[in-house]
Amino acid sequence: MPLVRISLPQDTSLADVQAVSNAIHTALVATFNVPELDRFQAIDRHSPPELVCTPEFLGIQHSQHVVFVQISCSPGRSLDMKKALYAKISAEIAASGSFKAEDVIINLLETSRENWSFGLGIAQYAL
Repeated sequence: MPLVRISLPQDTSLADVQAVSNAIHTALVATFNVPELDRFQAIDRHSPPELVCTPEFLGIQHSQHVVFVQISCSPGRSLDMKKALYAKISAEIAASGSFKAEDVIINLLETSRENWSFGLGIAQYAL
């Protein structure tokens, strides 16, 4: 049930958008036990002034060709699972050839299951 928001540079080709989308979903399935058919993504492309990334942070050099990945999901995954997810997303995106691993910025937001509705205005996971 993760909801993934992906922000990319405006000039990212449709093929690269699809490659990034697939890479993220592949990583979620492989490391977070997300079912294959559980895929919810919002993908946006931004012009240079609308996608800002510092050139260096925590010793990592960034270009202006970055991808931001924000994943909202329910809590309960271990720190090791989170680390595996970050590594897998970066590796999969870098393998697609469209972005360097250094330019993949990931943010994970955990929210309780009662805060989700998957249609009809129903809180399907509320206890």
